[in-house]
Amino acid sequence: MAAQSKLDFLSHDRTIKSVISDLTSLYLKHRTKISRTVYLTLFFALLNRIRSAISEQKAAAIRQAEVRRKSPTSLSNASQAPQRKKVELNREFFKNLIRLLRICIPGWRSKEMRLLVSHSIFLVIRTLISLKVAAMDGALVSSLVRGKGKDFLIGIVWWMLIAVPATFTNSMACAPNPLSYHQCKLALQYRTRLTNYIHDRYLSNMTFYSLSALDDRIKNADQLITVDVSKFANSLAELYGNLAKPALDMAIYNYSLSKSVGGEGLLFMSLLDFVIKYVWGALGLILCSVPVFFKVPGATAVTMGDRTESFVTNRRLLLSSSDAFGRVMFSYKEVTELAGYTSRVATLLEVMDEIKAGRFEKTLVSDDSAGEQLELMRGRGTIIESDDIEFIDVPIITPGGSILVRSLSFSMKRGDHVLVVGPNGCGKSSLFRILGGLWPVYGGTVRKPSLTQVFYVPQRPYLSAGSLRQQIIYPDSLRTMRSKGITDADLLSILKILDLDHLVASFPNGWDAEAEWRDVLSGGLQQRVAMARLFYNRPKYAILDECTSSVTLEMEKIMYEHAKSLGITLMTVSHRRSLWKYHSRILQFDGQGKYIFTKLDAETRLKLEDEREELEGYLRAVPELERRIQELSVASAGC
Repeated sequence: MAAQSKLDFLSHDRTIKSVISDLTSLYLKHRTKISRTVYLTLFFALLNRIRSAISEQKAAAIRQAEVRRKSPTSLSNASQAPQRKKVELNREFFKNLIRLLRICIPGWRSKEMRLLVSHSIFLVIRTLISLKVAAMDGALVSSLVRGKGKDFLIGIVWWMLIAVPATFTNSMACAPNPLSYHQCKLALQYRTRLTNYIHDRYLSNMTFYSLSALDDRIKNADQLITVDVSKFANSLAELYGNLAKPALDMAIYNYSLSKSVGGEGLLFMSLLDFVIKYVWGALGLILCSVPVFFKVPGATAVTMGDRTESFVTNRRLLLSSSDAFGRVMFSYKEVTELAGYTSRVATLLEVMDEIKAGRFEKTLVSDDSAGEQLELMRGRGTIIESDDIEFIDVPIITPGGSILVRSLSFSMKRGDHVLVVGPNGCGKSSLFRILGGLWPVYGGTVRKPSLTQVFYVPQRPYLSAGSLRQQIIYPDSLRTMRSKGITDADLLSILKILDLDHLVASFPNGWDAEAEWRDVLSGGLQQRVAMARLFYNRPKYAILDECTSSVTLEMEKIMYEHAKSLGITLMTVSHRRSLWKYHSRILQFDGQGKYIFTKLDAETRLKLEDEREELEGYLRAVPELERRIQELSVASAGC
């Protein structure tokens, strides 16, 4: 019975071996077709997974767009907290990345493209050197196994020689090396291109002001331009090396391995590497050293050396391929970081594009007129360049949505000097912001000259860092001043009018003297310097905002009379009665959303104001007089 069971077991064992042998023969016969089928299956499975992921991201983006579309308005209530935008690796990310890449790499002949090509060449050279190093590893170990000291020493010499180009290549383009020349140069070029592009848009058309005052979407534009752009450039440069190098390594190393051990050998070598690395590492070293020091009976040195060389080379390639695959997998974190920087920089560009097109998003202060605010702020008026200034049904609305004047209409021609008065917060400064292009026109029509023909003189003038000459000719440069044919003597004549010519002599360097002018000059001198700028530039219109509050009446008279003699039409904001006589019209706001625009008769208005103040004094004394009358009545009744 036991013998019969043993025979059945042996028969069954031979049957299994026969089946395995037949399957092995079938596989070897159709090995190429089977390998290609497996590879294609894995490839199409990967494509299908990517397609599914993209479809899911697209559906999510559509749902988010529907939610945004159904929202009532982009001008939100102050109580609503803004939602943070979630960054994902979706179509929007690739769209934004492509836009930024077109800025960073403007063309095929650009410096950035040449650096990128050079970087890629060094990456290829680095991989080829790695292949050579792997082969030399195998040759060195083979020399040890064969006991050929001469070949081993020659191999060491070649090893040291190849270290020179390998080290140079690593420093030029090796992705993990933080000192990679090409990577640093690429990051610097990307940053330069992107920063210059953003600066051109940020500093044009008052975009920098609109971002901070008229729109709430970008809270820290300065940080985005200085920090996030730099991080984006570094991340983009690093990601190319961290993806291109491992992908190239995987392709070349796996191709070399498949030629050496076959496609199915890759898995076997992985398992073998695990066992040898962690279990038989020490034993393997001992066994490898035996043929060097002892002659093993029955073993041929050539066969053992060839096998050892092949094993060590393939093992080195397998380790490098595994490391490359690991770097590709871990690069997902770097991709997500790049997605974050891309989203922030792209959002800045998108907001600047919308601001240029006149579209703003501002959080409104909640009140009973929110509906009217939204209705007015959705509209846009018309701006027409003209030699005159005219407002036709223009609403004055603050960026926060406060309606100061629902419809403002007035006109002034050259020579019509207008005095603008009213309580604080009534819309005087807002009017000038609209005139200067800082605030949008939400309705009606505005006719105004170009910005170069309107000069603004504030109560506290801006004193730039520079020489005394530059304070007078601001915002012109010295070259621009020379091109206009203006000399230092002409500037001195302007200073003499304002009794400032002593400033030139009071500094050792004269016109070229530099100082902290806000600390050196008093408030009155600063206002006179500001008026000197006005006389130098000689615009068609000047907006004077309390610009004579710190000067004497005599100097104030000189300023206004000389400005009018130069043909400058004045719009003055001031509460000083001494200025009324220099204006022919008055625009008066009452602080309740209404205004009056009429001719100004300074003499008659002064008489009326004096009489009004006299009557107000009488009225203030009425309660005291009534109290005195009551006291007298009580006193007389007791007598």
